[in-house]
Amino acid sequence: MTKVGGIYIHVPFCLSRCIYCDFYSTTYDVEWKSQYVSALLREMLLRRDELSGACAHTLYIGGGTPSQLPPRLLQQMFQGLFECFSLADDAEITIEVNPDDVTPEWLDALQDTPVNRVSVGVQSFSDDLLRFLHRRHDAKKALDAIELLRSRGYQNVSIDLMYGLPGQSLEMWQKDLSEALGLQIPHLSSYSLQFEEGTRLMSMLKSGQVREADEELSLAMYEHLMDAAASAGMLHYEISNFCLPGMHSRHNCSYWHQLPYLGLGPGAHSYDGKRLRRWNLSDIKAYVQAKGDAPHEEESLSDNELYDEFIMTRLRTCEGVPLEDLSEERRAYCLRMAQPHLDSGKMEVRDNCLRLTRSGIFVSDDLMSDLMC
Repeated sequence: MTKVGGIYIHVPFCLSRCIYCDFYSTTYDVEWKSQYVSALLREMLLRRDELSGACAHTLYIGGGTPSQLPPRLLQQMFQGLFECFSLADDAEITIEVNPDDVTPEWLDALQDTPVNRVSVGVQSFSDDLLRFLHRRHDAKKALDAIELLRSRGYQNVSIDLMYGLPGQSLEMWQKDLSEALGLQIPHLSSYSLQFEEGTRLMSMLKSGQVREADEELSLAMYEHLMDAAASAGMLHYEISNFCLPGMHSRHNCSYWHQLPYLGLGPGAHSYDGKRLRRWNLSDIKAYVQAKGDAPHEEESLSDNELYDEFIMTRLRTCEGVPLEDLSEERRAYCLRMAQPHLDSGKMEVRDNCLRLTRSGIFVSDDLMSDLMC
């Protein structure tokens, strides 16, 4: 049976909003959670044929905060999923969790599901920075959550960290990384803080309450991240992701390699692996009240858009852009636009793949833009 990239389920509930987050979420109560799962099961039934009977090799439950779903609703979700779709026997099944939610009782319920990978939203081990971000947990709770997960047999654990935070020094970042890597976790995702429109953080920036981190400091933090991860035996397999050998996120890699995927839930995106993109509207009320298919929009990508997407996703990875996968015309254009960056040492061609070098990674957005149509 043919495999597809995977299935993504968006759980749009949070107990409270972090000041930096622009992902779709709501703080509605338990009643809405029950209605959401009912609507999710309806969407699964209506879209069960979109995978054409193919076997998904990953499932990713993201948010929002999926660990805010009560155990009975989480189990209902899985029951409906397996009634509608086929997953590979060795499927990677990930759930995002907030450290506050990782309790013995919640894990009892999780162990009745096929989840085999857990992504923990740590963000920092500094209590001061966690309070600034309006995270619900403190450093001790994050450490306790990881220990508890391991005690229950969850070894495939990823943690998220952020750097470039207002008030964060290089020394604070080095301490965060030392704490994280000292846990010998198999996967680390680390992101520079972004000021997104519509967030409280952006309002604070515009009002002068906070300032963006200095670019030189952000670069020093990123360079330390690369060095520290490498010293811990981790592979830098994507701009923001590091893993021990063989422990990469298979789900995210399917996005970067343009495999088809199915997105379920309000705000979730789907791609048919050819041209068609679909995204559900970010509206929980419209989602639960829909009589038929979830309210959504879609688009068909042009040849130029497909090329741009190919460049943007592949250049993020350590493999880079496989030049042999481009037509002769596209390959010539790509290399012509890349030549100044090849000359400057920010890019290289190795094994017939165009890649970012270490000095090019930090300015990757600019380099990708230069290669696009």
